[in-house]
Amino acid sequence: MHYTFEDRGERAQALAGVRRVVVKVGTRLLMDVPGATKGERVQQLVDEIAVLRQQGFEVILVSSGAVGAGLAVLGTPRRPRDVPGLQAHAAVGQCRLMYLYESACARHGFHCGQLLLSADDLLRSRERHLNVTNCLGELLRNGVLPVINENDSVSVDEIRFGDNDTLAALVATMLRADLTILLTTVDGMYLPAEDGSRPRMSVVSEVSDDTFSMAGGTDGNPFSVGGMKTKIRAAEIVTKAGEPLWIADGTDFAVLRRVLAGGDTGTLFTPRRHERMHSHKRFLAFFSDPTGSILVDAGAARAVGQQGRSLLPGGVVGHEGSFRRGDTVRILGPEGRELARGTTNYSSDEIGRIRGVKTSEISALLGEDASFDEVVHRDYLVVTQ
Repeated sequence: MHYTFEDRGERAQALAGVRRVVVKVGTRLLMDVPGATKGERVQQLVDEIAVLRQQGFEVILVSSGAVGAGLAVLGTPRRPRDVPGLQAHAAVGQCRLMYLYESACARHGFHCGQLLLSADDLLRSRERHLNVTNCLGELLRNGVLPVINENDSVSVDEIRFGDNDTLAALVATMLRADLTILLTTVDGMYLPAEDGSRPRMSVVSEVSDDTFSMAGGTDGNPFSVGGMKTKIRAAEIVTKAGEPLWIADGTDFAVLRRVLAGGDTGTLFTPRRHERMHSHKRFLAFFSDPTGSILVDAGAARAVGQQGRSLLPGGVVGHEGSFRRGDTVRILGPEGRELARGTTNYSSDEIGRIRGVKTSEISALLGEDASFDEVVHRDYLVVTQ
């Protein structure tokens, strides 16, 4: 069993040494709480973030709400379904949202800075990825609260398929955040039971297919985009990198203090790894754009996936796609599922010629001295299964 219904010391362990925290807040928490305006909700959130900053925590905020704010400004009753309508409401709403955040921050004597990101900024360009990292680092060094959102007004793919749970996970992974907190409208993840009860999972130690099967999707609220499945997907990313993720009810933003004090609230997802993933392997695992795949046999799959070894040509049975030396490739096991990613030392054409052979035969087959014994060296490989 990969979950428990009570904390057994996991929270204290997860919080040890925590300094950098990514907090994600959904649209409903800002726009759809009875008895409070969106301006009041933003102020309440920043009030709590100010407390955390005073306690020495470094906070990065991932905030939804641009489209929701645009609905309110333009008087639109429901979230548009067409892309231009979403883009227009995001453009209008983002201005309003950042005005509220800056006004709230000014009351506490600090400023906020806006970053609107798209997949191209994080997932496809190493240079842009580093630029975002450096910008966020400089904001934090200057005491500025970074407020991050998807660039919905121009990123068509993000509007159609994106969600800020995943964005928060990627930002946290990129910045090596010590903890990621996803604030939502429920107190964590619940286990549906046959008797109708819904006990809260206090700690989840591994994200599996069963974990996803227990989650629901979008609930039909006019402000909603994701659901529990997107939060579990975010937990899968963060915990693979070696850091914890916490899902909690943000109806009262004071929950942030309870979380960081170790209270048994919400659901904590603990890291899958004993050691935090190195930066270059994080890029390979979560941000790189593979150009092809290398297919391996069962022996090579065990060596790479379980024994931490390099991929040698003897274990290669084929390849998919066209790629060059130095490209990022997927390594697929016998069942066709991805088990790792890495930087290949040989092109797709060369792999087609040396697959299944001993390393001593590479030079003869390629007609030149072999630069590498390994198809993918373990130092430039990360297990993703």
